[in-house]
Amino acid sequence: MDKRSIVLQDEYQIRFESNAQYRDSVLKILCQDFYSRYINKESVLLDLGAGWGEFTRNIKARKKYAMDLNPDCGHRVHGYAEFIQQDCATVWPLQDESLDVVFTSNFLEHLPNKTAVDSTLSEALRCLKKGGLMICVGPNIRYLPGAYWDYWDHYVPITDKSMVEALNLSGFSVKETVARFLPYTMSSGYNPPLLAVKAYLSLRFVWPLFGKQFFIVAQKP
Repeated sequence: MDKRSIVLQDEYQIRFESNAQYRDSVLKILCQDFYSRYINKESVLLDLGAGWGEFTRNIKARKKYAMDLNPDCGHRVHGYAEFIQQDCATVWPLQDESLDVVFTSNFLEHLPNKTAVDSTLSEALRCLKKGGLMICVGPNIRYLPGAYWDYWDHYVPITDKSMVEALNLSGFSVKETVARFLPYTMSSGYNPPLLAVKAYLSLRFVWPLFGKQFFIVAQKP
């Protein structure tokens, strides 16, 4: 196991072990009440930067792949998805136009530089079918100018507008942009009741008050 994989294992244990069950419950709600609007049950899907596999386990799709360097991801998505352990900025072991959806959440900011982000988006474009979707969720540094850097492995500062530009430059057509979607993080602080999470998703008018993450949907032309 290389050093990066070991570091990722340690980071996830420190940040997420204490509330892993809560995170899984929140992702179950997000998948059922929101993400499923964009992802057909018959889709072939890749969870990019799958982490501990909360999205992978809870989203419904015909075929699922989970990509991450953290070997723990493979154990956590076993039986739910095919695990791909690799650097996402290198060539993916998938055929051209073989995916319907690439989903990524709170991941691209962890890549070492913008070149790696560009390479990752290029691979996503190659592997998506025509009309396929790239769904990006992530912390919006526009609303987190200081707290964004509280995580040692945040390298690339991203706003909703810079994410849109990166997607357009990579060849995508952006279809939907929400600058303020979810609150910032579940790795520390107060965890609201699950009923409050469900209510939040249905009350879109409150998102600008609490949302600090962007939600962007782009399409392969």
